[in-house]
Amino acid sequence: MRTVSIVALSLAFALPAMAASPAKPARLGLCAACHGEDGMARVPGAPNLAGQRLDYLRKALADYRDGRRDVPVMRAAVGPMSPVDLDALARWYSAQAPRAAAGAQP
Repeated sequence: MRTVSIVALSLAFALPAMAASPAKPARLGLCAACHGEDGMARVPGAPNLAGQRLDYLRKALADYRDGRRDVPVMRAAVGPMSPVDLDALARWYSAQAPRAAAGAQP
């Protein structure tokens, strides 16, 4: 009986954490070329997206797609994406843990 209780408690704490972790978006590849799969930029000048607020990322992606933010490379990258695709990307990057850049001084 004690084992069943331990398993039940473990699941009660583990399931919400697993549900909160977004799945890797199908459209991540193009974004990852500049911003990194983990949200840490790979290209100089590209911002790190890891850990950004979800609502900020959702709005920024929609603004790029709709032309309210005039950045041609971003418009080309996200222009053909659906709202569902953009939401998946925003959820992914907001859930990534930011980290210090290599060689950064504290």
